[in-house]
Amino acid sequence: MKLCAAQLHPVTGDIEANLSKHLKFIQRAAAQQAEVVFFPELSLTGFEPRLASSLAIGWADHRLDVLQECSAQHNMLIGVGMPIVVDMGVQIGMVWFSPGTPRRLYAKQQLHIDETSYFVPGNKQLVIEHDDYKLAPAICYESLQMSHADEVAAMSADIYLASVAKPAGGLAKAMVHYPEVAKRHSMSVIMANCVGPCDDFISVGQSAAWNAHGELLAQLHSEAEGILVLDTVSETAIGI
Repeated sequence: MKLCAAQLHPVTGDIEANLSKHLKFIQRAAAQQAEVVFFPELSLTGFEPRLASSLAIGWADHRLDVLQECSAQHNMLIGVGMPIVVDMGVQIGMVWFSPGTPRRLYAKQQLHIDETSYFVPGNKQLVIEHDDYKLAPAICYESLQMSHADEVAAMSADIYLASVAKPAGGLAKAMVHYPEVAKRHSMSVIMANCVGPCDDFISVGQSAAWNAHGELLAQLHSEAEGILVLDTVSETAIGI
């Protein structure tokens, strides 16, 4: 199976502009015959906690219908980031689209202390079965907590999808932590980070993939948009 991590420069608070970017990245992933593509944390708005309540939508919002259409057109699993309105407040959500299946929501369960003024946590882990693999999404801060990886490993996940918005310091921690996740659980790991301004920091890209032995297979640059393609059969990855 081929999976793509999309590294994009989000337009702050502009859902329509970012949706247009997403569609272009999906086309690029389809050109690589990818079966899965996923995006960084809050990719449709940019990581902007202070704006989240004004930007949040329901996960069934009709503006996302085009992503369901793309999923069917390309026979592709697509995961995008969005602040999502729920009864208790706003969640850091990932909405997942797959052909012929109702969209699914995964919400970040473990929030950083700086996020708790703006968001409420999710309460259930999502594991997606696709092409005989079990894929586990993880969103930024929680993906750096080994307890989260332990949880999904107990659910028999074999690919860890880390959707993040990380500055240089967080990226340095990720480059140490994700190989440990891979080795501890014999689990491939692929990270999608964004580039450019986010909240009060600069996100530094460098989206990357590791095999189940914790070996770094490929990594994108720190400033440019692009896609990282992981082939789970050949255990190779390339940046485009």
